[in-house]
Amino acid sequence: MPWKRRPFKSLNLARALNIAQLREIARRRVPGFAFEYVEGGAEDEVTLRGNREALERLRLIPQTLIDTSARHQRVAIFGRPANAPLIIAPTGLNGMLHPQGDLALARAAARLGIPFTLSTLSTTRLEELATRAGGRLWLQLYVLKERAIARDIVQRAGAAGYEALVFTTDANVFGNREWDRRSYRAPGRPSVRTALDMLRHPRWLWRTFVTPGMPRFRNLEGYLPPSATTALGGATVIPPLFEPTIQWDDITWIRQLWRGRLLIKGVLSVGDAERAAALGCDGIVLSNHGGRQLDYCVAPIEVLPDIRRAVGQRLTVLIDSGFRRGTDVVKALALGAQAVMIGRATLYGLAAGGEPGVDRALAMLTTEIDRVLGQLGCNSITELGPQLLQDA
Repeated sequence: MPWKRRPFKSLNLARALNIAQLREIARRRVPGFAFEYVEGGAEDEVTLRGNREALERLRLIPQTLIDTSARHQRVAIFGRPANAPLIIAPTGLNGMLHPQGDLALARAAARLGIPFTLSTLSTTRLEELATRAGGRLWLQLYVLKERAIARDIVQRAGAAGYEALVFTTDANVFGNREWDRRSYRAPGRPSVRTALDMLRHPRWLWRTFVTPGMPRFRNLEGYLPPSATTALGGATVIPPLFEPTIQWDDITWIRQLWRGRLLIKGVLSVGDAERAAALGCDGIVLSNHGGRQLDYCVAPIEVLPDIRRAVGQRLTVLIDSGFRRGTDVVKALALGAQAVMIGRATLYGLAAGGEPGVDRALAMLTTEIDRVLGQLGCNSITELGPQLLQDA
């Protein structure tokens, strides 16, 4: 009988050795609708799969007989030191995975010495996070149809000491996420199947919904009716509130409101990157929203080299979408990204084990980055370059 690999079936966080195994623990710990919200992509999920496929096509070319005993992965992000080339990306509804989801992610980032980005659609108020988390805090901004909400949120972030504002520009027309829609019989009203699934996870239900109360979009309280701020059904309630008319003039408007670092998230073309630089942005995030918006979209890693060449050092170039291994991160750095935003990988850790789970996810990635640097013959991130890659 041929030898077979054993599938990972443990729920023990300490036994997980990689992000894929944290994902498996997370899948079993939370109800299906919550996991599908994290996991799913738009329509046929071609973009979702393509992000991974594009990263997997890139092959590494190691250099040998080099002393790498003094290697490190420290970088500078906007002139400030970071202990790893990582940033925790903005993700909404984190309170559905763990009652202190945003705080757990932010504290783990602070311990590692990397920035954390809070979503507009977070389940923790931005002011509360600023007083409790520590570390470098960035805020992601969605512009809703009522522009005064965005103006007020930007001013609140400035008063709370946030370092950077990440303006997400690829959600003005919301993605067709059919997995989310199947979980609800009407906006904000879960299906019978979803309700029964919640009951099959009593520990999650007690910890996440009963004890702390239903998660809500805390940053939007006071602006919208209570029915629109509940996290239950947020995937179906919030999309109609997004502003479909955002355009480049809005960048000028936001730049006037915000004195800190300003990044545009959702850039995937050379023309858009150059325009961001011309309008005074400090950075861009190459992103297709993790495959959750436009299906059949290019992967950010595929357009990274051309954009990096076009903008030179005028912009800090970050990237997200599909990163699960330290090798993925190293590939992006070799092609010119200055850091990688991590979204689902740390959410798997959060759902699998709360704050210790996030710590474990970050430790997995940084350990892998360190190992790959050594195997490539590099002592620092600055020694990475396209000469170390080959497209399969």
